[in-house]
Amino acid sequence: MQNRTLPKALVALAKKQPKRVAFREKDKGIWRDISWELYLEKVKYVALGLFLLGVKRGDHVAIIGENKPEWLYSAMGAMSIGAIFVGIYTTNPVTECEYVTGHSDSIVFICEDEEQFNKALLFRMNTPKLQKIVVWDMEGLRDVNDPMVMSFDNLLATGRDLYEKNPALFDSLIEQGTSEDVASIIYTSGTTGMPKGAMITHENYMWVSERMALQMGATRDDETISFLPLNHIYEQVYDIMLHLQVGHIVNFTESTDTVMNDLVDVSPTIFHAVPRIWEKYYSAIYLKMEDATWFKRKVYNLALSIGSKRSEYKLSGGKVPFLLALGYRLAYIFVFYKLKERLGFHKVRVGYSAAAPISHDILKYFRSIGIPICEGYGMTETTGTTHASTAEDFKLGMTGPPLPDIEARLGEDGELLVKTKGMFKGYFKDEATTNAIIRDGWLHTGDVAEIDSDGYLRITDRLKDLIITAGGKNVAPQYIENLLKASIYINDAVVIGDKRKYLTAILVIDEENVVKWAQDNKLQYTTYASLTATDEVYKLMQSEVDKVNKQLARVENIRKFKILDKKLYMEDGEVTPTMKVKRKFINEQFGDLIESMYKE
Repeated sequence: MQNRTLPKALVALAKKQPKRVAFREKDKGIWRDISWELYLEKVKYVALGLFLLGVKRGDHVAIIGENKPEWLYSAMGAMSIGAIFVGIYTTNPVTECEYVTGHSDSIVFICEDEEQFNKALLFRMNTPKLQKIVVWDMEGLRDVNDPMVMSFDNLLATGRDLYEKNPALFDSLIEQGTSEDVASIIYTSGTTGMPKGAMITHENYMWVSERMALQMGATRDDETISFLPLNHIYEQVYDIMLHLQVGHIVNFTESTDTVMNDLVDVSPTIFHAVPRIWEKYYSAIYLKMEDATWFKRKVYNLALSIGSKRSEYKLSGGKVPFLLALGYRLAYIFVFYKLKERLGFHKVRVGYSAAAPISHDILKYFRSIGIPICEGYGMTETTGTTHASTAEDFKLGMTGPPLPDIEARLGEDGELLVKTKGMFKGYFKDEATTNAIIRDGWLHTGDVAEIDSDGYLRITDRLKDLIITAGGKNVAPQYIENLLKASIYINDAVVIGDKRKYLTAILVIDEENVVKWAQDNKLQYTTYASLTATDEVYKLMQSEVDKVNKQLARVENIRKFKILDKKLYMEDGEVTPTMKVKRKFINEQFGDLIESMYKE
């Protein structure tokens, strides 16, 4: 096995293409280029600055902040001296930040700004191993006089001084790194209990990134856009793994609120998102066309009809008839290309959806307009992707075959088991759970799945989420929820019915779309809660539920539902950072509401 690490991969790329753009960062509306040469320089200074702070090989460094170059400088700098980076979600409340920092034994806490710094002030007395707090943006903190606090600029300056005195030290520290060293601890945003820290090695990262690059056909000429949380393995696939494998350009958005506008600026060649984002784009297009002129609506609907028919031929493996192919070409030139251009999708050669299942209707729609979305499957514990389809080799509703050299099979209860060199080293400080999930060399994913004759994977549901009705029927709630969320008026859906006589659901409206619907229908309301309580909105939801019920077996029908008078928030512990609903929390928090649907 080659003695390879992520920092060594960075050094190799920076030597190979020093002047090429590694990142673009948007700040105050202006895009700024950062070369590979500058990327490596910043990493050197961070690494040596941490070295002077006393960070040693095997120590842990916590990082919390939005997606910015500083995030990667911090992570790569820590790894360069043999330390391990620990990402924390910016949306985590103080208690969870304290848990991750304390449980991971982090000795340095690198944070973005005053907001995240204030969290550290509240918990640092409870994390005795924490020695230093480093802040990227010192706005509002200039007058802080605390020996535990230093600015990121000062960290860089001390590292620069040491480099000038001892330029060989950085290379010496990097050379000591080995493939089997732990690179990161990723705390999983589980839907139950406290997060567990998955230890990912350098070899895990490098091995999976090679196979992902081949599967995607990625090259250094590709561009991606970074906006999903960087401490999640899904974003790391593109910003760390693929980036250091092929050397493409990563574009950092100005903020999570400007993603749609920034996408138009960048027009990436690869766009990755969670299903919620794809659903939002679909919804935005639908509403835009609702407000278009009669003529534009007619032309769009005709083009979409042609695109849908062509997509059906492609999905079934049949040859597209000549006239239909010609019609699609015209529809693409006069309708779809202009639509994609306005969205910033006109250069996208492939889109990816992962982290949760996506509606078949959404997949078919985007393929109809010329944006091939592929599904991928993986876990933090497998260092991201184990299965992925391509734009050409695609089956609707399936996440594709396993990547090269990855084995997959089903257990007796239908649970997906995988064997991969991307398999994590284990959970930090939790040998018992590690031994429970890895048995006889197979990782037990906890997902119920189907595998077809070509090896393509279909995830049915989480094993622990399967519903067994009072009548003994097995129901996969996730499938029903995805059908409900395909409605432009439903943002979230939670299906309930375990040990019950029938299924019910809790629905969360899509505020933007329902508000527009209410305005179009001259519906009077005052607040979000009052909107959800109107008879008209209830009837709207009932019509959407009825559409879904027609697609389901009788036992899967939603007999009753309730509309929540609030949205679901990460801060309230109701959804994970990848927007997956925490069922256990919902069942506990809204127990009375659920019981009301089962009263005769």
